[in-house]
Amino acid sequence: MKKENKKGQWKQVLALVPFLLIGAICGVMMVRYLDRIVTPGSSMGTEVLSMLALFLLMYVGIFLQIIVHEAGHLVFGLLTGYRFSSFRIMNFIWVKQNGNLHFRRLSIAGTGGQCLMAPPDLVDGRLPYVLYNLGGSLMNVLFSGLCLLIAVICTSAFLDTVLGMFSIIGFAFALINGIPMRMGTIDNDGYNALSLGKEPAALRAFWLQMKISEQTSAGVRLKDMPADWFEVPTDEAMANSMIGALGVFAANRMMDAHDFSEADRLMEHLLRLKSGIVGLYKSMMTCDRIYCELISENRPEVVTGMLTKDQKKFMKSMKTYPSVLRTEYALALLSEQNEMKTAQLLSQFEKMAKTYPYPSDIASERELMQLALEHKNSL
Repeated sequence: MKKENKKGQWKQVLALVPFLLIGAICGVMMVRYLDRIVTPGSSMGTEVLSMLALFLLMYVGIFLQIIVHEAGHLVFGLLTGYRFSSFRIMNFIWVKQNGNLHFRRLSIAGTGGQCLMAPPDLVDGRLPYVLYNLGGSLMNVLFSGLCLLIAVICTSAFLDTVLGMFSIIGFAFALINGIPMRMGTIDNDGYNALSLGKEPAALRAFWLQMKISEQTSAGVRLKDMPADWFEVPTDEAMANSMIGALGVFAANRMMDAHDFSEADRLMEHLLRLKSGIVGLYKSMMTCDRIYCELISENRPEVVTGMLTKDQKKFMKSMKTYPSVLRTEYALALLSEQNEMKTAQLLSQFEKMAKTYPYPSDIASERELMQLALEHKNSL
């Protein structure tokens, strides 16, 4: 377990390297711009303002390339038969429900955005996946090429520098997302595309995940979706990250159906298994296991053992996510027995629920919080 934690920490460090390089290259471009405009009689204030403007525009470029990237998934998804489901930039999300677009809020640690789409039907176990998964990187390349072309013919030193930075950021985004990598708690687009190409079962797993997402957007709870969507794959099959996710969804469905003992047994197995399950799902399962322990035996040493430094860090980074808030609520109620903190967490949950995009998730989490309260009152 220690080796796995160290490996995960190294992945997080390596994931930062491309962004540090973006900053370094953009910094060099800013300095070159100053060399071009500085004259013996120029004002220091002008130089400072120019650097500040370029620094701010670098962040604008990053934000812009996130939008371009997710738009690429959307465009290439539509071109290959997918249908719009949701579009998220940072913690702002537009989700399609009952034929209408709704603006909501959702934050997922380790991601700058996400475009989810309803998939076309499987045909002989196949469906298009390459363009949808790599469409974001392709769009980054196309947009960056356009910026570079304009920069080459541009006569303004300032605009030339800005467009050059936008181009560098875009090409970096394309590489970061297109070259197969496991980045901290998630897999990038290239890794997902690679996983899907390895075996036919991975394509069906991908299709199922997209169908589950589509049904969730429509307000359907996991426990009410077709049972055969949630069959637990074999341990060997879950070495593939796409297939491994189905094991996680099976455990999530058991939680929604209040089959806590079976859910806990499955999650314990999945967390011990050497599989392709991403770090985000593992940390979310640990939250669910903490909840299961709290409403059953509630052994302090077991709860403390699961609340590792990394798990606490994860829960802090996902503090507005429904299942994390529910787990924090159960901890305050049943472990810490802190009434004031419990009330505060309940208030935070209700505030989050007003802008959360998926009502079915909120309904499920409210039931789990009510069960924790009933368990407390029965003691």
